[in-house]
Amino acid sequence: MWPHTNKGQNVINESVLLESKSMRNSVLDRTDVLDRVKALSLLPDGMHVTTAMVAAYFSVTVETVRALVHDHRAELEGSGYRVVTGSELSYFKQLSGIQSRTRSLALFSRRAVLNVAMLLRDSEVARQVRVYLLDMEYLARTQPVENSPQPPAFSPDDRIDQRITHILGKTVVPMFNTLIATSGEHRRELIELRQDVENVKRRLCQQHRRASASWKGKPPQDMSGRCSSP
Repeated sequence: MWPHTNKGQNVINESVLLESKSMRNSVLDRTDVLDRVKALSLLPDGMHVTTAMVAAYFSVTVETVRALVHDHRAELEGSGYRVVTGSELSYFKQLSGIQSRTRSLALFSRRAVLNVAMLLRDSEVARQVRVYLLDMEYLARTQPVENSPQPPAFSPDDRIDQRITHILGKTVVPMFNTLIATSGEHRRELIELRQDVENVKRRLCQQHRRASASWKGKPPQDMSGRCSSP
């Protein structure tokens, strides 16, 4: 559980991550923070870094990283630290261009590197990572929860029907009236088509009125100019 902040305090003190394993575990998935503070170079597999690469990222010595691993090996293994040997070692040597005759190679996943950042005391980069993590956590815990959106008075389908009704009443039917007035040969067919359009418009209006009545406590939407005859 994250400790409460004092009134007016913007973030939790970054040292809390140095002391609490449970808090470190709670933010281990936020590995994107590493690149926000400083670009992390990975091996060509795109997943791992060596001890030397970890040391370079945090601007500390290789011996410092090895000492940290010695003191917190179980925790780091839980977050992705491992030592490869045999055929897997040969693969990583070839992959990374390592010429050493070493019989084992320590590898850190991004989660393990983030874990190191939360354990490493004598590194300004590690401190910045911890501060960034806690800033994010503070913002996540203090963001106001938005009220659940109220259901719309009308569904999207209802709104589409309203729009169609409006187009039929204001555009299509008047167009038929004009054609009927100026046409002689196809007058009867145009009158029948106009009647069909008006029937569709009337049915859409009736459907909308029923939808309006189904919403208790909500007045029916104004349909003036849409459901009236042109």
